[in-house]
Amino acid sequence: MDWQELQETILVPQQVSARAQRLLRLSAVRDGTMYDALPYPFSKEWNNDEYIPLSRRRPSVRSHLCTVVVEDAASLTFGETHWPTLKCDSPDTAEALSSITRECQLPAVLMEAVLKGSIGSVALLVEAVDGALSVSVQDTPYLEPEWDAKGDLVQVVSQYLIKGRQVRALGYAIPEGSDAVDYWYRREWTRTESRVYKPWLATTDTDPEVDTERSGPPHGLGFVPIVWVRNLAPPGQEPDGPCTFERAIDTVIEGDYQLSQVGRGLKYCSDPKLVITGVGGDLEGGDGAPASEGGSATAIVLPEKASAKMLEINGSSAGTVMEYWRELRALVLEILHGNRAHADKISAAQSGRAMEMMCQSLVWLADRMRLSYGEGALLSLYRMICDFSLVIEGGIQVDGERVTLDDAGLALEWPPYFPATDGEILQLSQALVTAVKGGILSNESACSIFAAKTGCADPATEWVRVQAELQDPTIQAVRNADASATKAVRTAAGVGKTETHQVTA
Repeated sequence: MDWQELQETILVPQQVSARAQRLLRLSAVRDGTMYDALPYPFSKEWNNDEYIPLSRRRPSVRSHLCTVVVEDAASLTFGETHWPTLKCDSPDTAEALSSITRECQLPAVLMEAVLKGSIGSVALLVEAVDGALSVSVQDTPYLEPEWDAKGDLVQVVSQYLIKGRQVRALGYAIPEGSDAVDYWYRREWTRTESRVYKPWLATTDTDPEVDTERSGPPHGLGFVPIVWVRNLAPPGQEPDGPCTFERAIDTVIEGDYQLSQVGRGLKYCSDPKLVITGVGGDLEGGDGAPASEGGSATAIVLPEKASAKMLEINGSSAGTVMEYWRELRALVLEILHGNRAHADKISAAQSGRAMEMMCQSLVWLADRMRLSYGEGALLSLYRMICDFSLVIEGGIQVDGERVTLDDAGLALEWPPYFPATDGEILQLSQALVTAVKGGILSNESACSIFAAKTGCADPATEWVRVQAELQDPTIQAVRNADASATKAVRTAAGVGKTETHQVTA
């Protein structure tokens, strides 16, 4: 069974668009529920004397390789040690946005956005309550965006089906016995207002009615408070980018079924079928019938002169299948740019550069995600927050105070994927000192290279600090004294002098 056949079994609402159906099926792969609609478990072969084909059975082993690769790339993009540093012309703006990042838990929000956006797109909704901002991740299968000629959002429409009991829970009155009936729920975000519509029956063609009480007054922001992100693609007029894992779904399905077959074969080897010959084969429980308890409860009973052969998987066949699975796994990771390194084969600590080369494919995928979700989503989100502060009267609330923010010079400074080890830093510093003394590299360039390698957020600021220390006579006097003492020790050691210390216990 391949993805084209499997996706027809995934249950999706038929009233929604073809785009929404495709994204919902990809969401099932991402969430690991793509086999849940198959009616039979893998161990069940027969149903009332009718053989159940493999395409109607749920595999007993699921690798979830698609989700694993996306999660690894998300951690490498917005993990604890990989969050970018914000640069801005205004120090107050940079400090306020850092506080908002902490208050709104943006690292967790962006990691969730990477996971949900792996199907093709994701949306970030920004809302303000009494000046305090909140950012939430919105699934896009039921969202329909619209852009103008400049590429700015004009409106975003959310419309999906809910059950009558959900309508009742929202506070709307519905007829008795309608708890299982489908209703449409619709909400719209425009540049001037946010409209909520009263739920209406999915079987009617009536125009929806705006719920003025829940919609509230016009916000008057002048922009749609949503950041639309296309996965692994630049902004454009199409709502969705490519799916991160769609190309590998067929191979993942093949691997899941192969592993399930191996498990099934090994179970047969450990619990072989009992064959009894020389009896009448009375299956109704009369004389000569097999025992109804213990290992013979499922025995095959044959007449006296009959024979039976067992076709089963042996050890060499199981090993062949496992080798086939390893090749499939490597193929999936190669297609998805996942990490093909095995942690159990690493016998010692690796340098940062060695780790980067070992995970080169995953680093390439994270590079693309930094463009889509970092330079595209996170920077756009910061700029929108600055716009919020200018539109809301008195500014937005940050650390208990109202502030307005200027987005001039906003940029992200990304840390290295894998930090350098102490040995690498020592080698780099020695090489830079040699290059500067040899006259082939300036002090400023050496400072920038060293600062970037050690994870310094702003090499230019670091160079200013270095210049200030070079002009400070007190610091220079201390450094010269230390250098003279070190030189004296090396000179004494070179001529064979020794120093003895007497220690009394």
